[in-house]
Formats: sequence, structure tokens, C-alpha cells
Amino acid sequence: MTTAAPKRQSTDIRVKELHISYEHFPYRTAYEFGGRSADRVTLLDVHCTVETVAGHSAKGFGSMTMGNQWSFPSEKLSYDTTLEAMKRLAERIQKITADYTEPGHPIDTNFALEPEYLKAAAEVTQEMRLSEPIPKLCTLVTASPFDAAIHDAFGKVHNLNCYRCYGPEFMSHDLARYLGPEFKGEYPSQYILRAPKPWLWCNHSVGGSDPVEAADIKKRLYDGLPQTLAEWIAADGLTHLKLKLNGNNLERDIARVLRIDRVAAEVETRRGLRHWYYSLDFNEQCPNVDYLLAFMRRIKEGSSGGYDRITYIEQPTGRGLVATPSQLIFEAAKLKPVVMDESLTGFDALLQGRKIGYTGVALKACKGQSQSLLLNAAAQKFKMYVTAQDLTCPGASLVQSAGIAAHVPRLDTLESNAREFVPVANQPWLKKFPGLFEVRDGKLHTGKLTGLGLSAV
Repeated sequence: MTTAAPKRQSTDIRVKELHISYEHFPYRTAYEFGGRSADRVTLLDVHCTVETVAGHSAKGFGSMTMGNQWSFPSEKLSYDTTLEAMKRLAERIQKITADYTEPGHPIDTNFALEPEYLKAAAEVTQEMRLSEPIPKLCTLVTASPFDAAIHDAFGKVHNLNCYRCYGPEFMSHDLARYLGPEFKGEYPSQYILRAPKPWLWCNHSVGGSDPVEAADIKKRLYDGLPQTLAEWIAADGLTHLKLKLNGNNLERDIARVLRIDRVAAEVETRRGLRHWYYSLDFNEQCPNVDYLLAFMRRIKEGSSGGYDRITYIEQPTGRGLVATPSQLIFEAAKLKPVVMDESLTGFDALLQGRKIGYTGVALKACKGQSQSLLLNAAAQKFKMYVTAQDLTCPGASLVQSAGIAAHVPRLDTLESNAREFVPVANQPWLKKFPGLFEVRDGKLHTGKLTGLGLSAV
């Protein structure tokens, strides 16, 4: 699986300093997904200093929502307990990363340290006597701002945007080191654009309890932002909607999608539009593939136009990728692309997902800049459907997410959930990237993401 480095690159870096801090924000309204509800967010911010082998230094920054409700879901452990576990793990990751002295490219550093991060997660689990182990997904999320900060600093120390730094002139190893011999002689740069696309469609998330029409509002917020789906579509010119579904209540799921389709059709028709689109996210809650097939059949019967507007289905069944007959999703994938999200924790998971029928991947900055680049290459090589999501990412984490999406050739949408649920965290960023943090034409404008590093700070 590994190949020897032909030579040490003069562009290689070492991490010299690392500092972490946290920011805490309340949600303006709760976000319901996968049977859970989030009403607050903690951001992990990472500042680092790197130095090249020639002695040049630069500072980098990474930030990510800790997203413990998503990355460490538990019926036994409280929100505060899983968040504390992530914070303790972040301290371990800080020390592991700071103590690593081998020079290299950021992807090499992440590749070398991920096993150590997973060991640290096991140690934290034991020390806190947690009744459930810290999942690998949670470890990736906790490590992701460290990885982002190193990539950011790498670009800055070489006076380049990060997306100019993923070819053989900067990397000692080709993709075969990370993804196997069929990638020999290939690099991440072959699977990304050198410059960002000017814009992406905003894939607006409709939470499981979000009001669709005015009659659904229990308490009007009066904060100057839309509150119903109908209001959001009209205000932001939306054409792409991501629908969060229950997954264990078939009649409810069908009724909600058909109702959303009716309301969207009313608003979009008034706007003079003929084309708009949906993606469906079950967040692992479908008990089996038969549920999904019955759901799709009933949607088509209830609204053929609504069915045609569905572009892909996201993570219908459990993240464990169990290859039992009830979990094989080949039949569903014949209807629409079926995309891995929670289950996509590495190249091994991608291979296993393909074996049970998954035909697409969701790239996420919260799983790491390094992993996003590697899995993007693998997905394109295997001709899989590629999409991108956020994790209700505000600020720098949205800039990073948008950068990934804007540089993947076949990708044209991205979530932007923080503007809905935690807009206060975006306030400092509005003037710097107004077209990215404010949506008025259904688009996230990404053409300005050409600065040094990850372009955030």
C-alpha cells in the first residue's frame, strides 16, 4: 500500500507551534436531523506556525464546529459528556501534532498521524470511562481543524493558494501511497481545478422540524431572517433544497416530502422558474432498503415531478456498512445516486460502501482537508457521484468547505446551514465574503477564494 518517497521535497514543512481555542454560539432555532436536535455549537479554532526545511515560516488557521450530536451520537451519553470527550481529544491531538518532527507535505503529516489520533481517542474513552467509545468519525472531526491549519500555513509559506499545492512539485508521494497501486503516478491536483468555480448552488437544508408554511410557526422570531421554507425560497432565490427526513416513519416522510414539493412548486412558479431540485438525507435512520424503496415508489406515485426533482439520496442506513441483505442498497441506487456521508471515514470505508451498493460520496471539510482531497480522487476514479456538505459550518469552516466544493470539477452545490441556524457566528465574515455568507440569487459566490492558503484569514 505504501511507496518509497523518491526524494525529500524542499517545500516540506514541520509544525513549530500549535494553539487551540473555542467559540460558543447558540442556534437561533433548533436543527432537527436523524432523530436528534441541535441548539448550540462549539467551534474548535486552531492556530499553527510551520517552518520549511529551508527555515521559512508562516502561520495557518483552521476552524470547525465540533458537531458532537452528529459525529458522536449517543443515547447513553449526554451532550456535555461527548463534547468534553472531544475537547480532551483535541488536547491530545494538539500534543501529538506538535511533537511530530518529520518534515513533509500536509497530506503526509495527516496520513502519518491519523493512527495516533485514533489511539488517543481510545485513551480518552478509557480515562473518562465512557460507556461508548469515541467513534472514528468523531476523531476525524476533532482533528480536522488541525489538518486545515497545516494546509493553510503550507500555502502561505509558499505564497500560494492551497489548491496550487497538491501536485508532484510539492508532494513526495503519489496517490498510490494512500489509495493503492491503481493510483500510481497520479496526484490530487489531477482531480481538482486550479482556480475555483465562480459560484455554487446553495443547497438549503430543511430540518426535520423546520416550518414549511406560516401555519407551522410556533413562535415568530422577528429577527429579520426568513422562518418558513416558503420565505427562505423567496428571500434567497433558492433552487436546491436538502430535505432532512425521519427514516423510521414512512407515512410522515412521504407526507413531508409531498408537502414540501407542493409549497416549493407554488413559490418557484410565482418566481417564474421551471426547474428546481431536492436531495434527501435520512441520516442513517432507514431500518432497511425496503423502507427506502417503498418511500421512493410512493413519492413517484404522489408527485412524478417531485420524484424527478430528486438528485440523490444521502446515507439512508447505518454508518456501520453492514453487508446484510436488508442493508444492500443496489436496487435503490438504480433509482437515484445513493451517497455515503456518516459512513465515509476513509478509503477503506469507501471500498466497503461500494460493495453494498453506494454509488456516491459526500465530501466534508469536517473530515479533513487531506481526506477530502484523497476521497475526491478515489470517487472520480471510480466514477462515483460526488457532492459536498457542511456541518452547519460558520466562518472559516464555511470558507474551507466552499473551497473544496469550488475546486471539484463535477460538483455544483454546497450546503450553507449556518446562515439559517447560527447566523451570529457568520457576522464577522459578511464584509470579507459577502456573496458567500449572504445568498440572494440561490448561489454561493466562490470566485474570490483565490487568496493564500485556504483563503479564510
